[in-house]
Amino acid sequence: MKRKRSILFLPLLGAAIACGPGGESMGVTEEPVKIIFETDLGNDIDDALALDMLYKYMDAGKAELLAICLNKEGRAPAEYADIMNTWYGYPDVPIGIIHDGIDCENDAVNYAKAVAEMKDESGNPKYARSLEDHDALPESHLLAREILSKQKDGSVTMVSVGFSTNLIRLLDTQPDEYSELDGEDLVARKVNLLVIMAGCFNDPGIHEYNVVKDISAAKRIMRSWPTEVVVTPFELGVRVCYPASSIENDFDMEQDHPMVDAYEAYMPMPYDRPMWDPSAVLYAVERDKWFNVSPAGTIYVSDDGSTTFAEASAGNRRYLYVDDIQADAMKNHFVELVSTKPLNKK
Repeated sequence: MKRKRSILFLPLLGAAIACGPGGESMGVTEEPVKIIFETDLGNDIDDALALDMLYKYMDAGKAELLAICLNKEGRAPAEYADIMNTWYGYPDVPIGIIHDGIDCENDAVNYAKAVAEMKDESGNPKYARSLEDHDALPESHLLAREILSKQKDGSVTMVSVGFSTNLIRLLDTQPDEYSELDGEDLVARKVNLLVIMAGCFNDPGIHEYNVVKDISAAKRIMRSWPTEVVVTPFELGVRVCYPASSIENDFDMEQDHPMVDAYEAYMPMPYDRPMWDPSAVLYAVERDKWFNVSPAGTIYVSDDGSTTFAEASAGNRRYLYVDDIQADAMKNHFVELVSTKPLNKK
């Protein structure tokens, strides 16, 4: 497919990051946001869009991606993450994998596998990798533990846009060569915020996917995770969709693009896709300028996977929501971010 050359360049990214939906200044933080990204990469294309955004934030000096921690099993998610790291110019970002994880292979088209298997005209892999053995990568929760142990206290934001399995495994880790703290104490010391895509608060009949796939883990996260938790729920993402017209028109594809190939492999084009996971990344880096934030409270996960919020002054769980004006502004902002050419592709 021939696509038009993008007219969006990195200076526009900086301007977009600096302004809220009404154009007001958001200010500039002195330090990039340090992020550990928990993702079921390969299940829904919004994970790939969220990862694309993280690279763009790194290009702009707004974020530091400490690790990609996968909670979808199989070789393909790790291989695709390696492809993305390599193509965007960040081959040294660590990748963690999961063993004995949640069964989700047949829940959707595995675009990670589709892209990993793509060949060029000579029959060679279409995309370069930086790692030789994707099966030998560390388990995600152990990688997260090692990385957290090396960070300053209260300096890490965790973004979880898949199942909570790895988060619970992290909490359950014991003292080791990296830290004398157990997992829960290590998280409490090093993490300042968990932003998680999960749940639904405006319709009790909707049992959100990330919660339902590991209900016991989601229950414990909402009950016991030792830091503040901000939730980007189902009803927010469905109001903000990435347009197929951008995929078709906003990219200069004289050079192959692993996110665009993944988008086109995931569902028959054209389709617009809700931005559930990118909304979590947006909040993690830019905070509440694009959102309404609920009062502090508690979140309860029922045995069937439904989620309920209750306001409580002593609580430290919140959820995000948007109105129509905010949703439209977010969509435009997402298009600006995602369609900006990566710094190393200039």
